[in-house]
Amino acid sequence: MLEFFQNSIDSLNSMHIIIQMCIYLSLLFSAIIIFLMVYLKNLRDRLKIKNRIEATYQKKYESDLIEYLYASDDETTSKQQQQQIVDYLKKCSQNRLKRKIIIKTFLKLKDDISGETADAIQDLYYKTGLIESATSKLKSKKWDAVARAIRELAQFEIKEAHDEIIQLINHPKKEVRFEIEKYLVQLFRFEGLEFLNIIENELSEWDQIQLLEILNKFKNLHVPDLNHWLLSKNSSVVSFTLKLVRIHNQFGVKDEIITLFNHPNQEIRTEAINLVSHLGIYEAVEILKKDLFERSLDEQIAFFKMMEDMSMPNDIDFIKEHVNHENFYIRISVMKIMNLITVEEDNTFRINNIAENYSIDKNLTKAS
Repeated sequence: MLEFFQNSIDSLNSMHIIIQMCIYLSLLFSAIIIFLMVYLKNLRDRLKIKNRIEATYQKKYESDLIEYLYASDDETTSKQQQQQIVDYLKKCSQNRLKRKIIIKTFLKLKDDISGETADAIQDLYYKTGLIESATSKLKSKKWDAVARAIRELAQFEIKEAHDEIIQLINHPKKEVRFEIEKYLVQLFRFEGLEFLNIIENELSEWDQIQLLEILNKFKNLHVPDLNHWLLSKNSSVVSFTLKLVRIHNQFGVKDEIITLFNHPNQEIRTEAINLVSHLGIYEAVEILKKDLFERSLDEQIAFFKMMEDMSMPNDIDFIKEHVNHENFYIRISVMKIMNLITVEEDNTFRINNIAENYSIDKNLTKAS
């Protein structure tokens, strides 16, 4: 055998250097493949074992939770049973994996029920010390641990953590900031939007949509005064507030909307113009006419689009001047306005509607 290996090595050494490199690389790749196969098999076996362990513990915790919620009718026996379960879960929660399974079990049942039973699960969350574990992670240097803790506190509706959480609103990690924003709005509705007063970072368009979706889930909410947010130095806060104004029809902010016509951000100016017809701010029309063509093209397009709903007889001369405007969208808006409003020779005003004697020719050939 030794002689065979020796002959193989001698043969290898006598080969061309390129052939030697190919053989060495083949051996190296073969070793790597064998190692990965062994590693993946071992990893799969470990995951199977972990899943079995998790399933076993989850079944146990579900049983304990149900027993806690529907304990014996005898008050003394009931309290003893519940305290034993609390002590057991509290001990188990000290283990990271078990704690994760307990929380998952709590949330699974909490999502399926409501009323007193849901309150009992939240109460158990306090008693087992899970809340202390979550709030302690708010001071962690690992941003993902902080984000998970805030998400957990939001899921269990822990309002007591408000003061600690809002202090992190300007956290360097976007993911943490977004979890804080969701926590505040989900638990405190419009009052939770107080973070708009102190936020320093941009509120992304996606974040704005998510927050609006959360607010839309709740009915009959009292909308607070939005004026001060329209004057914010943070453009994203102003943009988000404009969306709130539109959705909740806040007609009392028309003065602030007019002020935004001169905002340094072009997108804000355009959004403000788009709101004029929605809120019916007729005095804004003459204000915008004064410097319309000193504004950006987007603002001009928004103005003429707005005029489709707000044109008056005395606007017709101004509108006619732009029938042949070089921009396609402005020409379309002008034609729509001209088709809607007609000033006749005697300067009377009428709306073009479908003629009363208009009829459909039923003899027209139908398309096959």
